[in-house]
Amino acid sequence: MMRLTYSAGLISQSFWFIEFKKIIKLIHEGKTEEEIRALCLDENLFGAAKEYRAKRMYGYIINRAKVMDRQMIDLFVTSDLATQKIINLICILKSDRLFCEFLYDVYREKIILGLPTIDRKDVSIFLDNKMLQSEEIINWSASTLSRLSSIYLNYLTDANLITVIGKLRTVTPPILDVALERYLLASGDEIIVKAITGAN
Repeated sequence: MMRLTYSAGLISQSFWFIEFKKIIKLIHEGKTEEEIRALCLDENLFGAAKEYRAKRMYGYIINRAKVMDRQMIDLFVTSDLATQKIINLICILKSDRLFCEFLYDVYREKIILGLPTIDRKDVSIFLDNKMLQSEEIINWSASTLSRLSSIYLNYLTDANLITVIGKLRTVTPPILDVALERYLLASGDEIIVKAITGAN
């Protein structure tokens, strides 16, 4: 599993797929980080209401993009919409250990056991267990844990790994694009493949 420290940083972020797609397109076109930053802040590429929000979004999204090598960027720009959303999710997973472990421990288990739904209680049980194992998490507030529960489920919904009808969240594991799966396996990211697809 990932050796990053545990973080609640996702509570300050969103899935930001459209914005992420704009950044990756610019990187693919050969724009430098400085040029991309200028487009985001000076020309308000994201259409942010306030400058501080544009800065915050740019910082998070460019860091997300930095986990991608050239091959993954090429894969992104040539993939269909569903695969692009999964690649965005993968970039989040690669930079957030706790979220990756949630997907591997909880989402994957749902698929393996054939349990059709997932809800906030599943996330809460996962976080409660992690609190017992980690001094980092034990000091987080109830509000932080509650917000993480919502965010994890929202991210999975945005990536189409969960389908929401009414109050029911149905587990809908994707069939990974063959080229993406091969890339992940060759890159040593078998855990991410298993976490997303439920593979043993």
